[in-house]
Amino acid sequence: MSSTAVRTRGRFRGGAGLGLVAWLAGIVFFLPIAWMALTSFHSETDAATNPPSWGAPLTLDGYREFFGADGGASPWPALINSTVASVTSTLLVLVLALPAAYALSIRPVKRWTDVLFFFLSTKMLPVVAGLLPIYLFAKNAGMLDNIWLLVILYTSMNLPIAVWMMQSFLSEIPVAVIEAAQIDGARLPTVLARVVAPIALPGIAATALICFIFSWNELLFARVLTGVVAETAPVFLTGFITSQGLFLAKVCAASLVISLPVLAAGFAAQDKLVQGLSLGAVK
Repeated sequence: MSSTAVRTRGRFRGGAGLGLVAWLAGIVFFLPIAWMALTSFHSETDAATNPPSWGAPLTLDGYREFFGADGGASPWPALINSTVASVTSTLLVLVLALPAAYALSIRPVKRWTDVLFFFLSTKMLPVVAGLLPIYLFAKNAGMLDNIWLLVILYTSMNLPIAVWMMQSFLSEIPVAVIEAAQIDGARLPTVLARVVAPIALPGIAATALICFIFSWNELLFARVLTGVVAETAPVFLTGFITSQGLFLAKVCAASLVISLPVLAAGFAAQDKLVQGLSLGAVK
C-alpha cells in the first residue's frame, strides 16, 4: 500500500473518530433537554417518581396550568416584558457597540488594548455586588417595577462583551474597502451602515444572539427590581416552585415554553452564527 493511501485512510479514520465524538457530545448535551420535554408531558405524580417513569401516560396538564387554563396567572405579560427588554436592549447594544468597535479596530485609538481590557474588566464585578446600589437608585428614582430599568441594565451589562466581540470581527474588514467609500464622499454614519455593517453581518448576528440570550435568561435583577407590572419570563417561571405539592411537570413545561424563543432565534441565525463565530478566529 502506498504512503498516500495510508495517509488518506488515516485522515478518514481521524475524521470519523472526531465525528463520533461530536455526535456523542451532542447526545450528552441534548439528553437533559429531551428529559425535560418528556417530563413536561407527564402528570405530577408520574414526574415525581424515582427512578423516572419513561412509559407513563402523556398529558397536557402542565401546559394548561402554565397558560392559565386552570384559572392561574397568564404568562403573556411576562413573555411580552422579556421580549421588550431583550430585543430593545440588544438593538441598543448593537447601535452603541458598532462605532466603538470601529474605533478600536479599523481606526484604533491610542492604547486600544487597554480600552478593551477596561471594557472586559467591568464584567469581573459580581452582579450581586452591585445589586444594592442599583436597587437604592431605582427606588429613589421611582423606577422599581419598570421594564425600561431592565432595558438600561441589560444594555450596560451586554455592551462590554459586545464591543469585545465586534472588535475582533471588524478587524477582519479590509481597510481598503472603507477608504474607497470615504474617497467617494461617504461619511462615518454611511460607512458604518452601508459598508461595515453588511460585511460584518455574521459577526453582528452572533453578537446579537448572545446578547439576546443573556438578556432573556437574566433572573437576579428582574427578580429583585420588578414586581407585577414588569415581571419577566424567568421570574414568572420561579413562581411554579413552591414548598407545597408537586411542581416538576409544570416547571418543565414552563421551562420548555420559555426556552422556545431562544431556540428559535438560534435556529434562524445558525448560518450567520457559525460564520460570525469563525470570522475573527483566523488572523
